[in-house]
Amino acid sequence: MDRPHHKFWPQRLPRAITVPATSLWHNLATSAARYPTKAALVFFGRTISYRELVDQAERLAGTLQALGVQRGDRVVLDMQNCPQLVIAHFAILRANAVVVPVNPMNRAEELKHYIVDPDAKVAFTTGDLAAELAKASNALEPAQRLAHLIVTQFTDAFDADVSGDEAPAPAWRDWLLARHPLPALDGGEAMHWQDALDAGHVPPPHTVGADDMALLPYTSGTTGLPKGCVHHHSSLMHNAVASQLWGSVSHEAVVLAVVPMFHITGVVSMMHTAIYAGATLVVMPRWDREVAGRLISLRKVTSWTNIPTMVIDLMGSPNFASFDLSSLMYIGGGGAAMPQAVAQRLFEQYGLRYQEGYGLTETAAPSHAQPFENPKQQCLGIPFMSSDSRVVDPDTLRELPPGESGEIITCGPEVFQGYWKRPDATAAAFVDFEGKRYFRTGDMGRVDEDGYFFMTDRLKRMINASGFKVWPAEVELLMFKNPAIQEACVIATKDAYRGESVKAIVVLRPTHRDTTEQQIIDWCRENMAVYKTPRQVQFVDALPKSGAGKVMWRLLQEKEESAA
Repeated sequence: MDRPHHKFWPQRLPRAITVPATSLWHNLATSAARYPTKAALVFFGRTISYRELVDQAERLAGTLQALGVQRGDRVVLDMQNCPQLVIAHFAILRANAVVVPVNPMNRAEELKHYIVDPDAKVAFTTGDLAAELAKASNALEPAQRLAHLIVTQFTDAFDADVSGDEAPAPAWRDWLLARHPLPALDGGEAMHWQDALDAGHVPPPHTVGADDMALLPYTSGTTGLPKGCVHHHSSLMHNAVASQLWGSVSHEAVVLAVVPMFHITGVVSMMHTAIYAGATLVVMPRWDREVAGRLISLRKVTSWTNIPTMVIDLMGSPNFASFDLSSLMYIGGGGAAMPQAVAQRLFEQYGLRYQEGYGLTETAAPSHAQPFENPKQQCLGIPFMSSDSRVVDPDTLRELPPGESGEIITCGPEVFQGYWKRPDATAAAFVDFEGKRYFRTGDMGRVDEDGYFFMTDRLKRMINASGFKVWPAEVELLMFKNPAIQEACVIATKDAYRGESVKAIVVLRPTHRDTTEQQIIDWCRENMAVYKTPRQVQFVDALPKSGAGKVMWRLLQEKEESAA
């Protein structure tokens, strides 16, 4: 059936695609067979070829099997962007296991959940994070702990004396060059990365296929702890292939890999798309505008997936005029709206149209994308290949006409299977609509006469801080562990740079009335990822409650917006 947006569909592309009926491992193996000597990864001047990448992944897969990892087992991957993350990711897939990507900003109290919930016994991490992960494991019951921790140092992948345009930012050097000792892992064993590579174990036969689980990323929500999203090889494969076609990513593409590869966008739209195409990933461990500008110029980057704040920051550099962005053919991303003035400047100076898109962890990143030929600014785009989306009344599920705001629901092969160990949450997340299974995104939007989707509000309670999703319920759950806090309600506050920041409204216990706002903020920094940490704390005598005793967070949020 024709939908309004089909008249704007790129003529070069089919509306639906047939994807390989194989595992994601085959994408790397195929690219390595085709382009063995081609650069797969570049990290501060050090190049890893496709042949080297597949060889190291297979060697690690052999070690994983020797450590007891079997088909379908979940393996934690807790790293900032680096070549070892890509190698370990594909090693886990090669060993027929499941990747559990973890945000490296998480602290021990948060990390416990990512060990216990997926029943993980093996984890990969970097030296700077190993002590925190071991601390989390050691605090668990013996039966819940990690059995093995494989630890790499950043300098395992680049030369410490690198200089010039490909050198790390000066502020990173102490962080990247430090070599950390292996932590004590109670009831288990910590192992050096190189020892795991050199162990000499033969990898197991690769037996998983399209319908096996490949990835278990976690997403938070309105209540409780983060939930694991079950993604088969097939859902990720669809969006990797579709993104390659949509973005015209060829094997000659050079991709700036700065979006975090623990995040679904970085995993699928960037890493898996590039590996499927046989492209080159120029890896940055975190954001720095000067490093990014130099790498785009030097490496002739053609594709850059990002969040808008990165572009704004780069264009604000005093050295911006000296950077050569002429090689860029694609620039786009999501997580937050791109300001129209910045998008216009990009187009006027470089002829680049910023391609905004939309997707969730549950939809393997893009469920909507902008057609290159007919983009609209500050717009989610149109439903992605093989997909359909509607705007419905969230209570009656009646489809709404153009212009009316309702909940966005979506259906397609990229949609996840359901929530790990949470049949109740899975049942609530899907609805039957016109005979098909649609995912309820929880985002409020509208569709225009042309079939383009626009965000209007969030049905779910969520804060968007520079593209990072912060779920107040999760932050509150962690804050209640502070002995000074009797009650806490977390809301969003406006932030000129980040878009939104986290604010906590706190009721102190009578025994801790002398606690300061800064002490609460400092405690939060010690116990949760920095992007979740409240930037503001407000003390009150009591939180407003409904007749049922529930905290009326929406009333507090509306007061904050009125004050702003």
